[in-house]
Amino acid sequence: MHLTRLARELGGKPAIVMGASGDTLTYRELEARSNRIAHLFRRRGLRPGDHIALLFGNTIDVFPVVWAAQRAGLLYTPVNWHLAESEASYIVRNCEARLLVSSAELEPLAAAVTGDLERLMTGGRVAGVESLDDAAASCSDEPIEDEVEGYYMLYSSGTTGRPKGILPELTGAPFGTGLPIDHLMADRFGFGRDTVYLSTGPIYHAAPLGWTTGTVRGGGTAVVIEKFDAEDTLRLIERHGVTHGQFVPTMFVRMLKLPAAIRDRYDVSSLRVVVHAAAPCPVEVKDRMIDWFGPKLVEFYAGSEGSGFCMIDTPSWLAHRGSVGKPVLGVVHILDDEGRELGPHETGTVWFGETRRFAYHGDPEKTAGVHNDRGWNTLGDLGHVDEDGYLYLSDRRTDLILSGGVNIYPREIEDLLALHPAVEDVAVVGLPDAEFGQRVHAVVQPAGTAGPDLADELIAYCRDNLGHYKCPKTVSFEDVPRLPSGKILRRELLRRHEGAATS
Repeated sequence: MHLTRLARELGGKPAIVMGASGDTLTYRELEARSNRIAHLFRRRGLRPGDHIALLFGNTIDVFPVVWAAQRAGLLYTPVNWHLAESEASYIVRNCEARLLVSSAELEPLAAAVTGDLERLMTGGRVAGVESLDDAAASCSDEPIEDEVEGYYMLYSSGTTGRPKGILPELTGAPFGTGLPIDHLMADRFGFGRDTVYLSTGPIYHAAPLGWTTGTVRGGGTAVVIEKFDAEDTLRLIERHGVTHGQFVPTMFVRMLKLPAAIRDRYDVSSLRVVVHAAAPCPVEVKDRMIDWFGPKLVEFYAGSEGSGFCMIDTPSWLAHRGSVGKPVLGVVHILDDEGRELGPHETGTVWFGETRRFAYHGDPEKTAGVHNDRGWNTLGDLGHVDEDGYLYLSDRRTDLILSGGVNIYPREIEDLLALHPAVEDVAVVGLPDAEFGQRVHAVVQPAGTAGPDLADELIAYCRDNLGHYKCPKTVSFEDVPRLPSGKILRRELLRRHEGAATS
């Protein structure tokens, strides 16, 4: 798992390949460039445990910076460049970064969030901003003497409030030891030197960042998509002989909605493992993906907090349809609101025990709120287990709709509507209602033209397939705001519909 050894043994083998541009970074090049940058970090006074922030799109220039930080023992935070200036600035300040490294294409945002922070830039030149390549040019391409493992410090998606920094524990282990995800990928998902991994999401998210670096740790090749496109994804699988790919359910839906002639045009038989996570996958969507790709789907449930990890392969899922699996890290407990443990098929909050504690950076109150007196922790999801110990998720507690005293789970309605031919995307929220407290409202991004007749059709479709109390009372046609990870920005939807109470 030591990059120097891999570079010596693999040399000109591609470590990173960019999907659209074809830009390639070999193991030898990644080793040399990351070493020069690591030396530069030391020159600038950065020592193990210090923090830097990264502002990059999916570009090849980000990877030498990541590996330099990793081998220099730094904490590094990739900043979501889709955020508003105030949100991105908050993250850069909150993580206590001593340096911001950014790409030229994001210069306006970088300039806005930097303040008086030291800054380095790649991929171009801007007056008054120091070039990373120029600054590192005179540095050695041999490893620094005090190599030690760093760690990425990620921020939660911020779908319901300000993003929270998830502070990892730096162990002081020698560089080459690897992170927990690296070992999990090798042991549980079969990553190795023959792996060609397709990374489909933004590199500032946990899985694309962690699994891409983990692929390199194992000596494989990571093909990184600049921006997801359904047909381009199939083209890349065929072109590169992709063995492992990672997706979110909205990507599955978009691929399934391609015309059959396009889907059949590409050979996807090289795939051995199709990983999906980040959001619940509708059962029908997963069924259709298994029919298409074969029994290769492996789902996992975890959070950026790194506490608890469930997974399930295709044969197990077919026997426990809708489950996200059994824990391979931690022990699952389902608790009611009073903290009492519930039995099989009883829905409550999902907690993980017998796993490491995590902390939200600079926020002891939020940290305490997700841990209990037994040392267990929660991500705030609701679910249940069956008699065999398989976990099933219902929804986020913050997404739950309470209408007339009855709990309604938006996911169940979204799963039903997602594959309706007239629906491009959908989100369900609870809006204020004078009589029932909340009413079920569906926000639909239509696949074509929309109007009152389509709204009536969708409501009737729900009433044919769900209990009537769960069905949308109202429908609006508009874009569904999502994070690139696939998570719905319900906060934005509620803001749009603020004041839309019924009498």
